[in-house]
Amino acid sequence: MKRYLLFDLDGTLTDPKVGITTSVQYALADQGIDEPDIDKLEPFIGPPLKDSFMEFYHMTEEQADRAIAKYRERFQDIGIFENELYGGIHDLLRTMKAGGMHMAVVSSKPTVYVERILKHFKLDPYFEVVLGSELDGTRVKKAQVMAEVLRKFYGDQPINHDEIYMIGDRKYDIEAARVFHIESIGVAYGYGSMEELKEAKADYIVKSVAELKKLLMREVEEVKRMDEVHKAQQPGARKPQNQGMKALWRVLLPYVLFILVRTAVGILMSVIFQSLSKNPSIAQYIMIEDENGMSLTGLAGIIAQIASYGMAGVMIMRYADPMITQAAEEAHLTHLKPEPRKSYVLLGLVTVGSVVALTTFMDALGMTNLAESYRALHGTPYDVPILLGLISFGFCTPLAEELMFRGIVYNGVKKFMSPRMSLVMSAVFFAYSTGYSIQMLYGLMLGFLLTYAYEYFADIRVAVAAHVAANVLSYLLNYTLLTQAPIYNWPVCVVSLAVTCVSLFLLMKAKKVY
Repeated sequence: MKRYLLFDLDGTLTDPKVGITTSVQYALADQGIDEPDIDKLEPFIGPPLKDSFMEFYHMTEEQADRAIAKYRERFQDIGIFENELYGGIHDLLRTMKAGGMHMAVVSSKPTVYVERILKHFKLDPYFEVVLGSELDGTRVKKAQVMAEVLRKFYGDQPINHDEIYMIGDRKYDIEAARVFHIESIGVAYGYGSMEELKEAKADYIVKSVAELKKLLMREVEEVKRMDEVHKAQQPGARKPQNQGMKALWRVLLPYVLFILVRTAVGILMSVIFQSLSKNPSIAQYIMIEDENGMSLTGLAGIIAQIASYGMAGVMIMRYADPMITQAAEEAHLTHLKPEPRKSYVLLGLVTVGSVVALTTFMDALGMTNLAESYRALHGTPYDVPILLGLISFGFCTPLAEELMFRGIVYNGVKKFMSPRMSLVMSAVFFAYSTGYSIQMLYGLMLGFLLTYAYEYFADIRVAVAAHVAANVLSYLLNYTLLTQAPIYNWPVCVVSLAVTCVSLFLLMKAKKVY
């Protein structure tokens, strides 16, 4: 949860192109350099002037110091006001201030100029700390300025890196944030290109002030929520009305509908098959007699399951679609950088490793023999065509369950619970829906994994793909009797568990989501 926002000035809050570039032209002309195209001088916006003069025009330190003096000669009275405020900045800062955010300006421009610019645009009331470089040439590096800003905010207290954002348009802003292990937001509407911000490894990249506001509003809402919780915990405080009831109802209604439709269609299919069994020519394919009487064959059972999950998925689609769409729009702002292929490979290893490890563990301990229902579900369906089994377990079931438990339950519960608690609730709902005591252990593990994958990649398709992979693997292991092979033993369990743990550790190291 963020409480401190550190803003760069040039290219982030204001567009200073005309003032800076024409003042650079003035300084270059003093040294006999004619540069008529101000667009070529855009790289001067952001980094320290001395570095830019020496890098782009190969000046000595003495020449660069003279150029800076001439630059300021024009800039301090004319160029400083050849500046424009980006649209929406006032609204953004006003909203952040009202939301309880503590804000500062961190600039490489001299502090005296920064203060004049903020006052000119009436931005100064929003900021608690305003700091830039010194006119004598000291504290010009962005990291040096940031260190002083953090000292002013935290004093002698340890810096809480998790509650700070650095927001800027150039790589210098991003690199300074990394020095202090602070998350950064690159603004691509400024003077740093998308490629520059990506190469600098900005944690987030936004393309407009509106996108920046939308991203920061997530933090404002979280601050408000935590403040309300804190106030409610104070002695004598009035308990706030339960605002989560409406959100809870949006979860429970489709969940109950999902269970009812799935059950009702299953019963209906059983009635239909029993009716059809009166025809001797097809009875042998749909009904079988065992010690419990007449029951559906594996073929009829798999057809009934396809129908029940298919219909349940269709029925809850109207609830799931808007919630998934809204979650995707919100997540877009925190997942602007595409995930590397390595992350998808690691998720695949976690999925495969966890399925193999848990099924091996349960089989090795004989846990699957404790539940007749588990054996009925996972016993090898010899009389079922493998294609139908894959359609049922590998497509219909995962798709319907992901719509329900990630699309509706997880997204719905997050409206009134913390993300971690939402993870737990989604996994528990998913495990409970299996209806089998032994299967619940497997369902709980898979529920945690799929919810984590959904939050990590912010894409329901990734959760569906992981669910499909897990179900297909589990189904094929049982269908091919591989679980009964000699190689399917404790060493396999240990190796699979190791692969799972290492891959999950690397995923969590690459990005923190909870």
